[in-house]
Amino acid sequence: MSATLAERPTPAQDPAGRGGAAPRRRTRVLALPEARWAAASLVLFLLALPLQLTGAPAWIWGPLYAAAYVTGGWEPAWAGLLALKEKTLDVDLLMIVAAIGAASIGQVMDGALLIVIFATSGALEALATARTADSVRGLLDLAPATATRLDGDGVERTVATEDLAVGDTILIRPGERVGADGRVADGASEVDQATITGEPLPVPKEAGDEVFAGTLNGTGALRVTVERDASDSVIARIVAMVEEASETKAPTQLFIEKVEQRYSVGIVVATLAVFAIPLGFGANLTDSLLRAMTFMIVASPCAVVLATMPPLLSAIANAGRHGVLVKSAVVMERLGQVDAVALDKTGTLTEGTPRVTDLRPLPGAGLSEDELLGLAAAAEHPSEHPLARAIVGAARERGLDLADARDFTSAPGVGVTAVVDGRTVAVGAPSRLLADPVEAETAGAVEAADAAGAVVAELEDGGRTAVLVRCDGRPVGVLGIADRLRPGAAATVAALTTLTGTAPALLTGDNPRAAARLADEVGITDVRAGLLPQDKVAAVREREAAGRRVLVVGDGVNDAPALAAAHTGVAMGRAGSDLALETADAVIVRDELATVPAVVALSRAARRLVIQNLVIAGVFISGLVVWDLVGHLPLPLGVLGHEGSTVIVGLNGLRLLREAAWRRAADVR
Repeated sequence: MSATLAERPTPAQDPAGRGGAAPRRRTRVLALPEARWAAASLVLFLLALPLQLTGAPAWIWGPLYAAAYVTGGWEPAWAGLLALKEKTLDVDLLMIVAAIGAASIGQVMDGALLIVIFATSGALEALATARTADSVRGLLDLAPATATRLDGDGVERTVATEDLAVGDTILIRPGERVGADGRVADGASEVDQATITGEPLPVPKEAGDEVFAGTLNGTGALRVTVERDASDSVIARIVAMVEEASETKAPTQLFIEKVEQRYSVGIVVATLAVFAIPLGFGANLTDSLLRAMTFMIVASPCAVVLATMPPLLSAIANAGRHGVLVKSAVVMERLGQVDAVALDKTGTLTEGTPRVTDLRPLPGAGLSEDELLGLAAAAEHPSEHPLARAIVGAARERGLDLADARDFTSAPGVGVTAVVDGRTVAVGAPSRLLADPVEAETAGAVEAADAAGAVVAELEDGGRTAVLVRCDGRPVGVLGIADRLRPGAAATVAALTTLTGTAPALLTGDNPRAAARLADEVGITDVRAGLLPQDKVAAVREREAAGRRVLVVGDGVNDAPALAAAHTGVAMGRAGSDLALETADAVIVRDELATVPAVVALSRAARRLVIQNLVIAGVFISGLVVWDLVGHLPLPLGVLGHEGSTVIVGLNGLRLLREAAWRRAADVR
């Protein structure tokens, strides 16, 4: 069915608490204790470091380093002790021990740097968790707190939406949000349900049609029979799915956790052995302690940590300069692992804004394309409907002067009517305007109606929304309106196909014809249309069950569950919903679709550097450890080797900061 033209509620008709956007709930960064402690540790470290490097007395910079240790290290130390109480040894506690060990033999700066890195990482993880929780809570505000229930005697009562029961009838006035999932019992209107299905245009609703809680009613009044409890509404299920999928995402991969545990236990056991075994054979206490401390330094995972972080952080910084916000190093690593892609349609592959694509004056109407557009735009000018804005915008782009419209009226589900230059002009849904009996009284109207019907069928078969223009009761032309494809969408699909080895899938709540047309334009063959949020999640999980790591790209509230359930989620930032932006692992800030394959390629380059750095770090650590155990490794030489490996892997990782790294990533064939 074609979307219909009707007047959209103006701000005056859309008071706060009805059609208005949900209030924004956003946790401030410094409201998190982890962020405050990490910031304090970083500031203290940055104060102490230049003082130490410029030769200031130790009594000046020493207390600053000590304060950095305490502020940044007490939380991971406490968490490590609690884990130890549960018979689990994690790398956080090992880092604290290594930092203290470094400080005990004079390497205070090394230990402080470790503390700062770990404290900052913990703060970022806490912030990401808090922001996701904020957006999930904010989603619940889409559904109104109260609804107008119609009792059996027709009396209207304002009740809490949570008190509505299946079978109740509620009244949805123009401009109000729907209070519950249900089915229209009476009335006609158009409902903006982009928050649920992602459709760019309001959908006509009449008796028998389904509506969803939290969607926005247009200009008509609806009586809706409640079919689901508030706890089982689509909005509530979206919240539940986002929370469930977010909880199942580990901050690091299971393999890394296993390596971390084994490494931590191994280092502790080895350090104690290096100290105790020589001591048992009569070695000097001081020499045994020095050898053990040297072992702790050279075997500490500083180089391993820096082997991993600089490439990933450099890739994050480079992507950020090009409009891609990657939320963590873990996400940057995961982006390079994807081998399947699922794309949303509206607002992702398309711009999300309807535009006039076709101007088709009918034979015998005597109108040019500009004259047809001018008539339609003049009649639509008073309306705020998205299609009306598209028509008026097209006229302005052509520089047309619009005549004044008088006696403007709007009918939900039909369209608008106005008097333009003495002629009665109607613009609206072909299915309604062509069925208007007034046409039968107009000479030549039957032939014009047949011609208009053929044009409408042609446009709708091509995936466009057809809008009929009638002048003095006679059809004079048809406009085709569609959501415009983003520049570079086809090239992006081709690049993602090259990177992953398989063509992306299209997952959309839009109608099958529009989805098929767009998919054909960009080269997608796997098209799934008419999907609700849970259907998108099911499609993602179906691919993941087949062993694929799925990247989902979307922008709306309806995409958030799929973004959360996917291996990696990317949101379009400019028009993306708060929930999608917070749920996604990465955000395309400038809405440049071509950056999606570029950031995937950059992630793969970062992963290659991580592997290189781990090899370098492993060679240095193993070589120094063997030297310390088999021979006699002087402490200064051990520190030099340890720091040298750290510098090498750090510089190697920083290669991804260069502009050339992004150009190579973007040049995906």
